[in-house]
Order: sequence, then C-alpha cells, then structure tokens
Amino acid sequence: MPLEFLRRKGGAPKGQPVVAPEPPPAVPEEAVAEDHQLRLNFGAKTSNGVRLQGGPNLLAALSGMLAGIAKTTVEVVEPRATTLASASPNIIRTAEATEWLRAHGDLLPITRHALWVLESLDAIDPACDTFACALLDGTVDTGGYPEYASIVGGVAAHWDEATGDLIVRAIVGWGGRGARGDTDRIATRLLGLLLGSILESGASLGFTAAERPGAAPGGASVTCQHCGYPLVHPRAVYCPKCGMRMLHA
Repeated sequence: MPLEFLRRKGGAPKGQPVVAPEPPPAVPEEAVAEDHQLRLNFGAKTSNGVRLQGGPNLLAALSGMLAGIAKTTVEVVEPRATTLASASPNIIRTAEATEWLRAHGDLLPITRHALWVLESLDAIDPACDTFACALLDGTVDTGGYPEYASIVGGVAAHWDEATGDLIVRAIVGWGGRGARGDTDRIATRLLGLLLGSILESGASLGFTAAERPGAAPGGASVTCQHCGYPLVHPRAVYCPKCGMRMLHA
C-alpha cells in the first residue's frame, strides 16, 4: 500500500514529471521610456530709439502710432509700480509670478501674452517703459490669446534722463509651442511700419543712440522724488519713468 501521505504538499500527481519553475526575466540594460518634450520658440525685434521732443501729450499719442497697423484694440501699459519690482512671468518662482499677475492680471489676453514673451526675452523694461500694445498679425484662439505664429507688439517709450525727451522704440514679438517659417519676415515688415509711424508722428527729432535706462555704474543710484523710481542716475536731470525734473541737493 503506497504511503500517499508522505508525498510533498503541492507536488505533481502520481505518474507525472515535476516541472521546474521558470527563471525570472532578465533585467534589461535600458528602460523602455516614453519621451515627453515641450519646445517654446520666442522671438522679438526692436528698432533704434527715436527721440521725440518732450511734452505733456506725448504719452497719450503712443496708441495713435499703431493706427492702420494694429488689428485689435490698442492697450497702453504704464510702467510697473516700484512695489512690484521683483515681478516676473516665471511660474516656478511663485512669489515673483504672483506679483506679475497682480501687476498685469487685469490686462487683455493679447497684452499679457506680449509682456510674457517680451519680458522673457528682456526686450522690454517694465520698470520704466510705457508700452502701447496690440495684435499686429495672425489670429487668436477661443480664449482671446494669440496663436504661436501671431505677432504682437507696438511701441515702447521711456523718458531721457538728460533732456526730458521721450525715447520711443518699435517692438514686436511672437512665440509659443511651435514656429513658422515666414514669421521673422512678417515681423521685420511690421517693425518697419511701426518705425515709420513713429518718425511721422510730427515730434520726431531723429534717431538716438541712448540706451535703455538702468542702474547707475557701480550700483549707485537715487530715487525719484515724484514717482519713487529707485534706479535714477545720480546726475540725471529727468526721471526715466515719469519724466519729471529731478530735485538734486
């Protein structure tokens, strides 16, 4: 009589061969990966500065320089308040992004898109530039935001620290998820149209080599007594942000 109770638990039935377990699968040398990529293509063009003789109505005339060129309503953005000096369109830096939204959250989608592109490329200085902006070419999506190949921009202006004249530049920008071959050519043509409109404004004194204002050499600077702009050159006669005459001791 066979002793069935002595068989191993779970063993093969009587008369069948024992099957060896399968070896574990080999560890691959490289993991199978699913790639994810996002490429943002930004571009911008700015013209030389055109000097306009200072006057009380100059800033109000900026939007008129886009007449016949803008495809949408022109929105004028004043220089950013000094209390929001650290604002930046960088979502990773949450404190800076929060200030940026506080400064520009109420603007039109086209203007916000333009500031996002131009500030990312350092083509505009929101601390002292007054920016007249509109859609210049292309289309917008259902939310009112420009498509990647659409061109936005207009004119950016700041006050000359030495003479009190207004320095106006033509500026265009585009960008997003993609690129189009003829965007650069169209942007160059629009920049020429904007520059011609500035020169034909009636107050032009010609081109200027004056660079955009910034901190004085060596980091020394004074604060404007009128608007609080903190980066005025110690020898400046006029504030580059508000255009008021500086009161030096």
